[in-house]
Amino acid sequence: MRLSLTLLSVLGLTASHAALAQSAPDAPITPAARAAVVETLGRQLKSQYVFPDTAAKVAAALTAKLRHGDYDAAASSAAFGDALSTDLREIGKDGHFRVRFEPEFRAPPSEDGPMTAEQVARGRQEIAQRAFGINRVQRLPGNVGYLDIRGFGPTAFVADAYTAAITLLSGTDALIIDLRQNGGGEPESVAWLLSHFFAEGDARHLNDIYSRPDDKTRAYWTSPAARVRYTRPIYVLTSHDTFSGGEECAYDLQTQKRGVLVGETTGGGANPGDYVPLGQGFIAFIPTGRAINPVTGTNWEHVGVKPDIAVPAVGAMKTAYAAILKDLAAKATDPRDRQGLAGTLASVEKDEIQLPVYTPRR
Repeated sequence: MRLSLTLLSVLGLTASHAALAQSAPDAPITPAARAAVVETLGRQLKSQYVFPDTAAKVAAALTAKLRHGDYDAAASSAAFGDALSTDLREIGKDGHFRVRFEPEFRAPPSEDGPMTAEQVARGRQEIAQRAFGINRVQRLPGNVGYLDIRGFGPTAFVADAYTAAITLLSGTDALIIDLRQNGGGEPESVAWLLSHFFAEGDARHLNDIYSRPDDKTRAYWTSPAARVRYTRPIYVLTSHDTFSGGEECAYDLQTQKRGVLVGETTGGGANPGDYVPLGQGFIAFIPTGRAINPVTGTNWEHVGVKPDIAVPAVGAMKTAYAAILKDLAAKATDPRDRQGLAGTLASVEKDEIQLPVYTPRR
């Protein structure tokens, strides 16, 4: 449960972490409070971070910076959290690290404990209000499907929505999956979505995640329960903003040779984790696990997922759409279909068809 709640904080979808979607009121911070937070953060890193050697190095570096007075200028809680976040990422070389001032944060009572009926109901409502992380489902001219998915919610909440989206697009001749603004989420939900993209009976081992606190590795496979299957060509749009679970989705499709990636190299965050309290109203996201791809034996941490066709993210949609139309036209056996696809392609190249717009976050 905790893994789902933590990874979904990027969407502000869960009951336990709903406060993370809103900015907490800022407050002054004393030198004693800064010292206490750094000390607790160091302990949490050493006990939780997936790479123990790096944890020890980062903890020592933060303590040294505190003693040197590097955080003296951070007079507010928000500024101190930002300063710690920056140093954690730069010293630890892990984009998942983050420190926030969230005095209302309440951690789940146990990692495996069930959510209450109230939590389930509130979680369902919140994720439904965000369309289950699905921003857009569209059939484009030339019978090309388009699916814009911004994050992967808890599988129990989003599975039916994913299946419904693929059902709507099941009659298209090719599919574009837009992950350019996908910040991550639950790996089980990534596996559920991808289960729709392999023929029935074609089981695929997609990903493994090692957890340091448990010292266990969990395997993620496609599910035979996915009742709708889409086996036509797939193109995947990526950007520098694509992160974590969004990167896994792209990487899995690429390593399974099921999709063509178009766009930019992704953000490079492959280490899932959890928010932990630091005291003084602060919390930290600490990666406690690492992804292990069964095909490559590694992951995309630090390096990102590299596209097959490298183009700026703002032009990735047009590039992928044009490539699909060219391919469909070349394979068309009916002259009228071929002519229609060629006409659509000409309109795309002249920017006469309005395409979904991508706006970079940074």
